[in-house]
Amino acid sequence: MNDAVPAHTPAPASVPASTAAPRRRARVRAPELIGKGGWLNTGGKELTLADLRGKCVVVDFWTFCCINCLHVLDELRDLEEKHRDTLVIVGVHSPKFVHEAEHQAVVDAVERYEVHHPVLDDPELATWKQYAVRAWPTLVVIDPEGYVVAQHAGEGHANAIRTLVEELEAEHEAKGTLRRGDGLYVPPEPVATDLRFPGKAVLLPTGNFLVSDTTRHQLVELEPDGETVVRRIGDGDFREPQGLTVLPDGKVVVADTVNHALRTYDPATGVIERIAGTGTQWWQGSPTSGPALDVDLSSPWDVAWWQGKVWIAMAGVHQLWTYDPQTRTVAVAAGTTNEGLVDGPAAEAWFAQPSGLAATEDRLWIADSETSALRWIDTEGVVHTAVGTGLFDFGHRDGDAGQALLQHPLGVTALPDGSVAVSDTYNHALRRFDPASGEVTTLATDLREPSDAVLVGDEIVVVESARHRLTRLRLPEEAVQVEAVAHRTQREATEVAPGRLRLDVVFQAPTGQKLDERYGPSTRLLVSSTPPELLVGGAGTGTDLFRELDLDPEITEGVLHVSAMAASCDDDPANEYPACHVHQQDWGVPVKVTPDGAARLPLILAGMDA
Repeated sequence: MNDAVPAHTPAPASVPASTAAPRRRARVRAPELIGKGGWLNTGGKELTLADLRGKCVVVDFWTFCCINCLHVLDELRDLEEKHRDTLVIVGVHSPKFVHEAEHQAVVDAVERYEVHHPVLDDPELATWKQYAVRAWPTLVVIDPEGYVVAQHAGEGHANAIRTLVEELEAEHEAKGTLRRGDGLYVPPEPVATDLRFPGKAVLLPTGNFLVSDTTRHQLVELEPDGETVVRRIGDGDFREPQGLTVLPDGKVVVADTVNHALRTYDPATGVIERIAGTGTQWWQGSPTSGPALDVDLSSPWDVAWWQGKVWIAMAGVHQLWTYDPQTRTVAVAAGTTNEGLVDGPAAEAWFAQPSGLAATEDRLWIADSETSALRWIDTEGVVHTAVGTGLFDFGHRDGDAGQALLQHPLGVTALPDGSVAVSDTYNHALRRFDPASGEVTTLATDLREPSDAVLVGDEIVVVESARHRLTRLRLPEEAVQVEAVAHRTQREATEVAPGRLRLDVVFQAPTGQKLDERYGPSTRLLVSSTPPELLVGGAGTGTDLFRELDLDPEITEGVLHVSAMAASCDDDPANEYPACHVHQQDWGVPVKVTPDGAARLPLILAGMDA
């Protein structure tokens, strides 16, 4: 996820991460875990670090809008199970959007994403600031004596943390400071409803609805009333399915999100078939086109039939892909994998977690959730933005599209008059954008996390995800009047000095691994800025994990976009085919240029900053 907070006291310049010698782990006492929202999954108990003494602890700083955070939740499940008597994972929910600071929204997210460990609700970012966290997701490892021993940002660190936990187990078993026994997780009481956090819906030719019942890992067919269950579909076939689209032959393509796959469901026969994806998450360097069943995908969130192909909102890598049923191949259609809002030719555009699609004859509409934007791609392959300005501005404001605001929309629906309805998820509203007038209005409020909508005659049926139901609305003749609200993300700007700024991405290969130099450099660093004029020098791609940046002193604020990747492999000369692991993270660092600002910006990918 592309956000960060300001640096604390600048540290001295370090040895470039790729050449740093192994060091003993620093002895830094872990700050207390505090959050105004209190604790979830503990049976009402307020936890302290003293309660965790004797355990290996992994603190997962996450926020539920963030696809990378959801990937990390899945990465940690196996570790959590295998070391359940020595390891406690503690989630610290640290919100980006205003809606994510609502306690009930956090309660819903913990159930929705099946988080089976204690979670601290920290709406004011108290613990986030104490741990000097800069990005979602960030993992901090605390030893059984209460000291911070490692920090990791981004995805791909599960193996490194597993190795570290095993080292800590052995070390503290020998010292007598390891405490074995059950964890502190207390599951909440289950709730009986026909749907549980439904994601998307489509209208079948029969007039019935097909709904992705995300948390129960199934599809549900409902009668035209939107309430009566006809059948449940999929027993072990799906994991958190989301998007649905009906093909010309009547089959339904399903975005099988957590399985990183596409499947078809045939309502006539009941047959479910995987048509794309391997079940393994795509990583940088993997193929981006080829036979569909041989190419990895990454969290496909929605699908739409447009121009003879299935278009895929590939939320996990901030791109659009296509699946061609004639050739049974997939390919990248738009986006660079960089997270942000950049229009233009498809190959150069930036997206940020695209999560909703709707096709018309000449446009594919896109709900680009992390930029709180409504965007579209034309038949010439050019990406445009209708509403939205970037990663840090959001709210509920109607009027001219150039100044209108959304908050993390997940769905978009084409309307007969050429306008579109936007499921404005974190505003709990259904919004409308009219390309003819360039105006944004509000159709309905008092929805609860709407994530999709289906047009049925002169009515629209909304997927109210957090109310676990479909809600039928008549399209109003006049807009609902809403008092305008504008927000910026709670991340404060990092104060940096004008002129030369040293950027250091800290990466230390896990124990027993080394940087993979077999086929050339194993690290990559991409730096850019918004506005582009902020960087006079230092933008672009390189292989060192450090960079000297030159800032234009005439531009007093902006955002630095930093994307880092490092590949490490098992350091065993006898193994001809060592296991390799990719570690990667994107940061978006709001900066303010001030005379007393820092001259160094450290970003931790893995390890500890010297």
